[in-house]
Amino acid sequence: MTADQFEARLAKVRHRFATALESKITDTLVYADRMSRGEPSSLTLVSESYRHLHNICGIGPSVGFAATGEAARAAESALLRAMAEKRRPTDSEIMTLKEALAHLRSAAASELRMMYQRGG
Repeated sequence: MTADQFEARLAKVRHRFATALESKITDTLVYADRMSRGEPSSLTLVSESYRHLHNICGIGPSVGFAATGEAARAAESALLRAMAEKRRPTDSEIMTLKEALAHLRSAAASELRMMYQRGG
């Protein structure tokens, strides 16, 4: 594989990551609201939210979104205990998650702006 081919593939992965990022953050915020109401599906929502965030943590830095990955890790850690204990997050954990998601959204927006300014 040539360097140009690698860059083209990386650009596709980066674009796919970037286009899904906002919806994953929004979905996780919606899930946090539903978890705070104690919906019966809270355990599923914890798992789905954790999966979204874990994917952002893993892929983000690899495709040039280091700050986004770091912010996602903070949000992910807000769910870690509830996930491990297979329970609904506490009100405090949900508040921490929402604050971390606000930071994640800000970091992602900043890195997306930079990506588009570079033409990527």
